[in-house]
Amino acid sequence: MDPIIAHLRTALTLFFALDGFIFAGWVARIPAIKAQTGASTGDLGLALLGVSAGAVATMMITGRLCQRYGHQSVTVAAAVLMSLSVALPARTHSTLALGLVLLVFGAGYGGLNVAMNSAAVDLVAALRRPVMPSFHAAFSLGGMLGAGLGGLVAGHLSAATQLSVLTVVGLVLTGFAGRALLAHPVPQRPREQPPASGTRPRPHQVREPMHGADVLRGAGGSRQRGEPGKAAARRARRLVSVFGLIALCTAYGEGALADWGALHLKQDLNAHPGIAAAGYSVFAATMTIGRLTGTALLERLGQTRALVAGGATAAAGMLLGALAPTIWLTLIGFAITGLGLANIFPIAIERAGALTGPSGVATASTFGYGGMLCGPPAIGFIADWYTLPIALTTVALLAAIAAAIAYATRHALRPTDG
Repeated sequence: MDPIIAHLRTALTLFFALDGFIFAGWVARIPAIKAQTGASTGDLGLALLGVSAGAVATMMITGRLCQRYGHQSVTVAAAVLMSLSVALPARTHSTLALGLVLLVFGAGYGGLNVAMNSAAVDLVAALRRPVMPSFHAAFSLGGMLGAGLGGLVAGHLSAATQLSVLTVVGLVLTGFAGRALLAHPVPQRPREQPPASGTRPRPHQVREPMHGADVLRGAGGSRQRGEPGKAAARRARRLVSVFGLIALCTAYGEGALADWGALHLKQDLNAHPGIAAAGYSVFAATMTIGRLTGTALLERLGQTRALVAGGATAAAGMLLGALAPTIWLTLIGFAITGLGLANIFPIAIERAGALTGPSGVATASTFGYGGMLCGPPAIGFIADWYTLPIALTTVALLAAIAAAIAYATRHALRPTDG
Protein backbone atom coordinates (compact mmCIF):
# COMPACT_ATOMS: atom_id res chain seq x y z
CA MET A 1 0.00 0.00 0.00
CA ASP A 2 1.19 3.53 -0.80
CA PRO A 3 2.60 5.00 2.49
CA ILE A 4 0.66 8.23 1.98
CA ILE A 5 -2.61 6.35 1.56
CA ALA A 6 -1.77 4.27 4.64
CA HIS A 7 -1.20 7.43 6.72
CA LEU A 8 -4.44 8.94 5.46
CA ARG A 9 -6.35 5.78 6.31
CA THR A 10 -4.91 5.72 9.85
CA ALA A 11 -5.74 9.39 10.39
CA LEU A 12 -9.28 9.00 9.11
CA THR A 13 -9.81 5.90 11.24
CA LEU A 14 -8.83 7.95 14.30
CA PHE A 15 -11.47 10.56 13.43
CA PHE A 16 -14.16 7.87 13.22
CA ALA A 17 -13.07 6.44 16.58
CA LEU A 18 -12.95 9.93 18.12
CA ASP A 19 -16.48 10.66 16.91
CA GLY A 20 -17.85 7.55 18.63
CA PHE A 21 -15.74 8.10 21.76
CA ILE A 22 -16.84 11.69 22.37
CA PHE A 23 -20.50 11.06 21.63
CA ALA A 24 -20.67 8.01 23.90
CA GLY A 25 -18.83 9.88 26.64
CA TRP A 26 -21.44 12.64 26.51
CA VAL A 27 -24.34 10.17 26.57
CA ALA A 28 -22.91 8.49 29.68
CA ARG A 29 -23.27 11.77 31.62
CA ILE A 30 -26.81 12.66 30.58
CA PRO A 31 -28.25 11.58 34.00
CA ALA A 32 -25.83 13.91 35.79
CA ILE A 33 -26.66 16.79 33.44
CA LYS A 34 -30.38 16.15 34.03
CA ALA A 35 -29.89 16.47 37.81
CA GLN A 36 -27.69 19.54 37.41
CA THR A 37 -30.22 21.43 35.31
CA GLY A 38 -33.23 20.22 37.31
CA ALA A 39 -34.95 19.26 34.09
CA SER A 40 -38.00 17.03 34.06
CA THR A 41 -37.95 14.01 31.77
CA GLY A 42 -40.06 15.85 29.22
CA ASP A 43 -37.92 18.98 29.35
CA LEU A 44 -34.77 16.90 28.98
CA GLY A 45 -36.25 15.22 25.92
CA LEU A 46 -36.88 18.61 24.35
CA ALA A 47 -33.35 19.77 25.17
CA LEU A 48 -31.86 16.62 23.67
CA LEU A 49 -33.62 17.43 20.42
CA GLY A 50 -31.02 20.17 20.13
CA VAL A 51 -28.42 17.54 19.21
CA SER A 52 -30.68 16.18 16.49
CA ALA A 53 -31.68 19.58 15.16
CA GLY A 54 -28.09 20.82 15.07
CA ALA A 55 -26.87 17.64 13.38
CA VAL A 56 -29.57 17.51 10.71
CA ALA A 57 -29.29 21.23 9.90
CA THR A 58 -25.51 20.97 9.56
CA MET A 59 -25.60 17.78 7.50
CA MET A 60 -27.68 19.62 4.92
CA ILE A 61 -24.94 22.23 4.32
CA THR A 62 -21.77 20.25 5.04
CA GLY A 63 -21.77 18.68 1.58
CA ARG A 64 -21.47 22.13 0.02
CA LEU A 65 -18.78 23.13 2.51
CA CYS A 66 -16.79 20.02 1.59
CA GLN A 67 -17.05 20.86 -2.09
CA ARG A 68 -15.80 24.39 -1.43
CA TYR A 69 -13.11 23.83 1.22
CA GLY A 70 -12.32 20.13 0.91
CA HIS A 71 -13.37 17.05 2.93
CA GLN A 72 -10.25 17.04 5.06
CA SER A 73 -10.39 20.68 6.15
CA VAL A 74 -14.06 20.41 7.08
CA THR A 75 -13.38 17.15 8.95
CA VAL A 76 -10.76 18.83 11.12
CA ALA A 77 -12.88 21.94 11.72
CA ALA A 78 -15.95 19.88 12.68
CA ALA A 79 -13.87 17.71 15.03
CA VAL A 80 -12.57 20.84 16.77
CA LEU A 81 -16.13 22.18 17.14
CA MET A 82 -17.40 18.85 18.52
CA SER A 83 -14.48 18.57 20.95
CA LEU A 84 -14.93 22.10 22.28
CA SER A 85 -18.71 21.94 22.53
CA VAL A 86 -18.91 18.63 24.43
CA ALA A 87 -17.77 20.48 27.58
CA LEU A 88 -20.57 23.05 27.36
CA PRO A 89 -23.56 20.99 28.66
CA ALA A 90 -21.90 20.64 32.07
CA ARG A 91 -21.74 24.44 32.33
CA THR A 92 -25.49 24.96 31.95
CA HIS A 93 -28.09 25.27 34.70
CA SER A 94 -31.35 25.44 32.75
CA THR A 95 -33.00 23.31 30.09
CA LEU A 96 -33.08 26.27 27.67
CA ALA A 97 -29.33 26.81 27.96
CA LEU A 98 -28.76 23.07 27.65
CA GLY A 99 -30.81 22.89 24.47
CA LEU A 100 -28.89 25.81 22.95
CA VAL A 101 -25.43 24.38 23.62
CA LEU A 102 -26.58 21.01 22.35
CA LEU A 103 -27.44 22.67 19.05
CA VAL A 104 -23.75 23.57 18.77
CA PHE A 105 -22.65 20.08 19.81
CA GLY A 106 -25.04 18.56 17.27
CA ALA A 107 -23.63 20.83 14.56
CA GLY A 108 -20.12 19.53 15.25
CA TYR A 109 -21.34 15.94 15.33
CA GLY A 110 -23.35 16.21 12.10
CA GLY A 111 -20.62 18.09 10.26
CA LEU A 112 -17.95 15.60 11.29
CA ASN A 113 -20.04 12.62 10.19
CA VAL A 114 -20.64 13.99 6.70
CA ALA A 115 -17.10 15.33 6.18
CA MET A 116 -15.22 12.24 7.36
CA ASN A 117 -17.53 9.91 5.42
CA SER A 118 -16.97 12.01 2.30
CA ALA A 119 -13.21 11.71 2.77
CA ALA A 120 -13.62 7.98 3.38
CA VAL A 121 -15.51 7.55 0.09
CA ASP A 122 -12.56 8.97 -1.86
CA LEU A 123 -10.07 6.92 0.14
CA VAL A 124 -12.06 3.73 -0.57
CA ALA A 125 -11.85 4.57 -4.28
CA ALA A 126 -8.11 5.20 -4.03
CA LEU A 127 -7.52 1.91 -2.22
CA ARG A 128 -9.76 0.02 -4.66
CA ARG A 129 -10.91 -2.14 -1.76
CA PRO A 130 -14.24 -2.00 0.14
CA VAL A 131 -12.79 -0.80 3.45
CA MET A 132 -15.66 1.51 4.42
CA PRO A 133 -16.92 -0.94 7.10
CA SER A 134 -13.56 -0.73 8.86
CA PHE A 135 -14.05 3.02 9.41
CA HIS A 136 -17.47 2.42 10.90
CA ALA A 137 -16.02 -0.36 13.04
CA ALA A 138 -13.66 2.27 14.47
CA PHE A 139 -16.70 4.43 15.28
CA SER A 140 -18.35 1.48 17.07
CA LEU A 141 -15.18 0.65 18.99
CA GLY A 142 -14.75 4.28 19.99
CA GLY A 143 -18.35 4.34 21.20
CA MET A 144 -17.91 1.19 23.26
CA LEU A 145 -14.71 2.58 24.81
CA GLY A 146 -16.31 5.95 25.51
CA ALA A 147 -19.38 4.41 27.13
CA GLY A 148 -17.29 1.99 29.19
CA LEU A 149 -14.90 4.61 30.49
CA GLY A 150 -17.77 7.02 31.08
CA GLY A 151 -19.52 4.48 33.26
CA LEU A 152 -16.35 3.67 35.19
CA VAL A 153 -15.46 7.25 36.10
CA ALA A 154 -19.02 8.51 36.62
CA GLY A 155 -18.80 7.88 40.37
CA HIS A 156 -15.40 9.53 40.72
CA LEU A 157 -15.45 12.59 38.46
CA SER A 158 -18.00 15.35 38.10
CA ALA A 159 -19.71 15.74 34.74
CA ALA A 160 -17.87 19.03 34.20
CA THR A 161 -14.48 17.40 34.79
CA GLN A 162 -15.18 14.36 32.65
CA LEU A 163 -16.54 16.33 29.71
CA SER A 164 -13.60 18.75 29.95
CA VAL A 165 -11.26 15.75 29.74
CA LEU A 166 -13.14 14.70 26.60
CA THR A 167 -12.47 18.15 25.16
CA VAL A 168 -8.74 17.84 25.81
CA VAL A 169 -8.59 14.31 24.38
CA GLY A 170 -10.59 15.41 21.36
CA LEU A 171 -8.37 18.42 20.62
CA VAL A 172 -5.16 16.43 21.07
CA LEU A 173 -6.30 13.61 18.77
CA THR A 174 -7.68 16.11 16.25
CA GLY A 175 -4.31 17.88 16.19
CA PHE A 176 -2.46 14.61 15.74
CA ALA A 177 -4.75 13.03 13.15
CA GLY A 178 -5.61 16.32 11.46
CA ARG A 179 -1.99 17.06 10.75
CA ALA A 180 -1.65 13.84 8.80
CA LEU A 181 -5.03 14.25 7.12
CA LEU A 182 -4.26 17.77 5.88
CA ALA A 183 -0.72 16.96 4.76
CA HIS A 184 -1.84 15.09 1.66
CA PRO A 185 -5.02 15.34 -0.41
CA VAL A 186 -7.08 12.18 -0.80
CA PRO A 187 -6.89 11.08 -4.47
CA GLN A 188 -10.31 11.59 -6.06
CA ARG A 189 -11.97 9.75 -8.94
CA PRO A 190 -14.72 10.91 -11.28
CA ARG A 191 -18.18 10.40 -9.84
CA GLU A 192 -19.96 7.32 -11.08
CA GLN A 193 -23.14 7.57 -13.08
CA PRO A 194 -25.81 4.90 -13.24
CA PRO A 195 -26.53 3.22 -16.56
CA ALA A 196 -29.43 4.42 -18.67
CA SER A 197 -32.82 3.29 -17.48
CA GLY A 198 -33.65 -0.25 -18.52
CA THR A 199 -30.16 -0.97 -19.86
CA ARG A 200 -27.25 -3.05 -18.68
CA PRO A 201 -23.63 -2.45 -19.73
CA ARG A 202 -22.13 -4.57 -22.47
CA PRO A 203 -19.07 -6.61 -21.50
CA HIS A 204 -16.61 -4.21 -23.13
CA GLN A 205 -17.96 -1.34 -21.02
CA VAL A 206 -16.82 -2.64 -17.66
CA ARG A 207 -13.55 -3.12 -15.88
CA GLU A 208 -12.59 -6.05 -13.78
CA PRO A 209 -14.56 -6.12 -10.52
CA MET A 210 -13.42 -3.46 -8.10
CA HIS A 211 -14.30 -4.47 -4.55
CA GLY A 212 -17.02 -6.82 -5.72
CA ALA A 213 -18.66 -4.41 -8.13
CA ASP A 214 -17.89 -2.85 -11.48
CA VAL A 215 -17.86 0.72 -12.70
CA LEU A 216 -18.75 1.89 -16.16
CA ARG A 217 -16.10 2.92 -18.54
CA GLY A 218 -16.26 4.77 -21.82
CA ALA A 219 -16.33 8.25 -23.28
CA GLY A 220 -16.23 10.81 -20.51
CA GLY A 221 -15.19 8.13 -17.98
CA SER A 222 -18.57 7.30 -16.53
CA ARG A 223 -21.42 8.37 -18.76
CA GLN A 224 -23.48 5.92 -20.78
CA ARG A 225 -22.88 6.66 -24.47
CA GLY A 226 -25.44 9.04 -25.94
CA GLU A 227 -27.02 9.78 -22.59
CA PRO A 228 -27.67 13.42 -21.72
CA GLY A 229 -25.69 14.56 -18.69
CA LYS A 230 -28.70 16.09 -16.96
CA ALA A 231 -30.70 12.89 -17.19
CA ALA A 232 -27.77 10.93 -15.75
CA ALA A 233 -27.46 13.43 -12.90
CA ARG A 234 -31.17 13.13 -12.10
CA ARG A 235 -30.90 9.35 -12.00
CA ALA A 236 -27.86 9.61 -9.76
CA ARG A 237 -29.76 11.83 -7.32
CA ARG A 238 -32.67 9.38 -7.29
CA LEU A 239 -30.29 6.55 -6.52
CA VAL A 240 -28.76 8.57 -3.70
CA SER A 241 -32.26 8.82 -2.21
CA VAL A 242 -32.59 5.04 -2.55
CA PHE A 243 -29.36 4.55 -0.61
CA GLY A 244 -30.57 7.11 1.92
CA LEU A 245 -33.74 5.07 2.42
CA ILE A 246 -31.64 1.95 2.97
CA ALA A 247 -29.55 3.86 5.54
CA LEU A 248 -32.75 5.02 7.26
CA CYS A 249 -33.97 1.43 7.63
CA THR A 250 -30.69 0.46 9.30
CA ALA A 251 -30.48 3.44 11.62
CA TYR A 252 -34.12 2.95 12.65
CA GLY A 253 -33.20 -0.45 14.07
CA GLU A 254 -30.09 0.85 15.80
CA GLY A 255 -32.00 3.63 17.53
CA ALA A 256 -34.87 1.34 18.48
CA LEU A 257 -32.64 -1.27 20.10
CA ALA A 258 -30.62 1.35 21.94
CA ASP A 259 -33.72 2.80 23.60
CA TRP A 260 -36.07 -0.17 23.88
CA GLY A 261 -34.00 -3.37 23.92
CA ALA A 262 -33.28 -3.32 27.65
CA LEU A 263 -36.89 -2.47 28.51
CA HIS A 264 -38.16 -5.38 26.40
CA LEU A 265 -35.90 -7.80 28.27
CA LYS A 266 -36.85 -6.46 31.69
CA GLN A 267 -40.55 -5.73 31.18
CA ASP A 268 -41.62 -8.55 28.88
CA LEU A 269 -39.23 -11.32 29.91
CA ASN A 270 -38.54 -10.37 33.56
CA ALA A 271 -34.78 -10.29 32.99
CA HIS A 272 -32.42 -9.22 35.78
CA PRO A 273 -31.46 -5.52 35.33
CA GLY A 274 -27.87 -6.52 34.58
CA ILE A 275 -28.96 -8.95 31.85
CA ALA A 276 -31.39 -6.40 30.48
CA ALA A 277 -28.64 -3.80 30.25
CA ALA A 278 -26.49 -6.31 28.37
CA GLY A 279 -29.03 -6.55 25.55
CA TYR A 280 -27.79 -3.51 23.65
CA SER A 281 -24.18 -4.40 24.43
CA VAL A 282 -24.66 -7.75 22.68
CA PHE A 283 -26.16 -5.99 19.68
CA ALA A 284 -23.37 -3.38 19.58
CA ALA A 285 -20.64 -6.00 19.96
CA THR A 286 -21.85 -8.14 17.06
CA MET A 287 -22.33 -5.02 14.93
CA THR A 288 -18.69 -4.13 15.61
CA ILE A 289 -17.57 -7.66 14.73
CA GLY A 290 -19.62 -7.50 11.54
CA ARG A 291 -17.95 -4.24 10.53
CA LEU A 292 -14.46 -5.52 11.31
CA THR A 293 -15.08 -8.42 8.94
CA GLY A 294 -17.04 -6.29 6.46
CA THR A 295 -14.23 -5.79 3.96
CA ALA A 296 -13.74 -9.53 3.52
CA LEU A 297 -17.50 -9.99 3.24
CA LEU A 298 -17.79 -7.34 0.53
CA GLU A 299 -14.87 -8.74 -1.43
CA ARG A 300 -16.55 -12.14 -1.38
CA LEU A 301 -20.18 -11.18 -1.99
CA GLY A 302 -20.13 -7.72 -3.56
CA GLN A 303 -22.19 -4.79 -2.36
CA THR A 304 -25.66 -5.76 -3.57
CA ARG A 305 -25.49 -9.29 -2.20
CA ALA A 306 -24.10 -7.97 1.07
CA LEU A 307 -27.02 -5.53 1.35
CA VAL A 308 -29.61 -8.21 0.62
CA ALA A 309 -28.01 -10.78 2.92
CA GLY A 310 -27.56 -8.24 5.69
CA GLY A 311 -31.16 -7.04 5.54
CA ALA A 312 -32.53 -10.59 5.47
CA THR A 313 -30.29 -11.64 8.38
CA ALA A 314 -31.30 -8.62 10.46
CA ALA A 315 -35.00 -9.24 9.73
CA ALA A 316 -34.75 -12.87 10.88
CA GLY A 317 -32.72 -11.92 13.93
CA MET A 318 -35.12 -9.20 15.02
CA LEU A 319 -38.16 -11.42 14.64
CA LEU A 320 -36.44 -13.84 17.02
CA GLY A 321 -35.39 -11.02 19.35
CA ALA A 322 -38.86 -9.49 19.49
CA LEU A 323 -40.98 -12.63 19.74
CA ALA A 324 -38.78 -15.24 21.46
CA PRO A 325 -40.25 -16.53 24.74
CA THR A 326 -36.93 -16.73 26.62
CA ILE A 327 -34.20 -14.27 27.55
CA TRP A 328 -31.38 -16.18 25.90
CA LEU A 329 -33.16 -16.61 22.60
CA THR A 330 -33.89 -12.89 22.65
CA LEU A 331 -30.21 -12.10 23.22
CA ILE A 332 -29.29 -14.42 20.34
CA GLY A 333 -31.81 -12.57 18.19
CA PHE A 334 -30.25 -9.21 19.14
CA ALA A 335 -26.80 -10.60 18.26
CA ILE A 336 -27.96 -11.80 14.83
CA THR A 337 -29.61 -8.42 14.21
CA GLY A 338 -26.32 -6.63 14.94
CA LEU A 339 -24.47 -8.84 12.47
CA GLY A 340 -27.11 -8.25 9.81
CA LEU A 341 -27.27 -4.47 10.15
CA ALA A 342 -23.51 -3.99 10.58
CA ASN A 343 -22.50 -3.18 7.01
CA ILE A 344 -25.69 -1.83 5.47
CA PHE A 345 -25.17 1.77 6.61
CA PRO A 346 -21.48 1.93 5.53
CA ILE A 347 -22.33 0.50 2.11
CA ALA A 348 -25.19 2.96 1.63
CA ILE A 349 -23.04 5.95 2.57
CA GLU A 350 -20.14 4.83 0.36
CA ARG A 351 -22.38 4.28 -2.67
CA ALA A 352 -24.17 7.60 -2.23
CA GLY A 353 -20.83 9.38 -2.04
CA ALA A 354 -19.47 7.56 -5.08
CA LEU A 355 -22.48 8.75 -7.09
CA THR A 356 -22.62 12.46 -6.23
CA GLY A 357 -19.76 13.20 -3.82
CA PRO A 358 -20.20 15.05 -0.51
CA SER A 359 -23.78 16.02 -1.35
CA GLY A 360 -24.62 12.32 -1.66
CA VAL A 361 -23.01 11.56 1.69
CA ALA A 362 -24.94 14.45 3.26
CA THR A 363 -28.26 13.27 1.82
CA ALA A 364 -27.80 9.64 2.84
CA SER A 365 -26.52 10.64 6.30
CA THR A 366 -29.52 12.90 6.85
CA PHE A 367 -31.86 10.06 5.87
CA GLY A 368 -30.02 7.73 8.23
CA TYR A 369 -30.02 10.15 11.13
CA GLY A 370 -33.72 10.71 10.54
CA GLY A 371 -34.27 6.98 10.91
CA MET A 372 -32.38 6.94 14.19
CA LEU A 373 -34.55 9.83 15.43
CA CYS A 374 -37.83 8.31 14.24
CA GLY A 375 -37.17 4.80 15.51
CA PRO A 376 -37.51 5.25 19.29
CA PRO A 377 -40.70 7.38 19.29
CA ALA A 378 -42.30 5.19 16.60
CA ILE A 379 -41.62 2.10 18.72
CA GLY A 380 -43.17 3.88 21.72
CA PHE A 381 -46.36 4.81 19.87
CA ILE A 382 -46.82 1.32 18.44
CA ALA A 383 -46.14 -0.22 21.85
CA ASP A 384 -48.90 1.94 23.34
CA TRP A 385 -51.32 0.75 20.67
CA TYR A 386 -50.29 -2.91 20.73
CA THR A 387 -47.34 -4.32 22.71
CA LEU A 388 -43.60 -3.67 22.81
CA PRO A 389 -42.71 -7.02 21.18
CA ILE A 390 -45.07 -6.24 18.29
CA ALA A 391 -43.57 -2.75 18.01
CA LEU A 392 -40.04 -4.18 17.81
CA THR A 393 -41.04 -6.30 14.82
CA THR A 394 -41.06 -3.06 12.80
CA VAL A 395 -37.25 -3.22 12.97
CA ALA A 396 -37.46 -6.58 11.16
CA LEU A 397 -39.93 -5.11 8.67
CA LEU A 398 -37.66 -2.19 7.75
CA ALA A 399 -34.62 -4.46 7.50
CA ALA A 400 -36.57 -6.65 5.08
CA ILE A 401 -37.60 -3.54 3.13
CA ALA A 402 -33.93 -2.51 2.86
CA ALA A 403 -33.07 -5.95 1.48
CA ALA A 404 -35.97 -5.80 -0.97
CA ILE A 405 -34.98 -2.32 -2.21
CA ALA A 406 -31.39 -3.44 -2.73
CA TYR A 407 -32.51 -6.49 -4.69
CA ALA A 408 -35.15 -4.67 -6.75
CA THR A 409 -32.70 -1.95 -7.81
CA ARG A 410 -29.66 -4.21 -8.13
CA HIS A 411 -29.05 -3.46 -11.84
CA ALA A 412 -29.32 0.28 -11.37
CA LEU A 413 -27.26 0.34 -8.18
CA ARG A 414 -24.44 -1.83 -9.40
CA PRO A 415 -24.93 -3.10 -12.95
CA THR A 416 -22.82 -6.25 -12.58
CA ASP A 417 -22.97 -6.83 -8.86
CA GLY A 418 -26.26 -8.59 -8.59
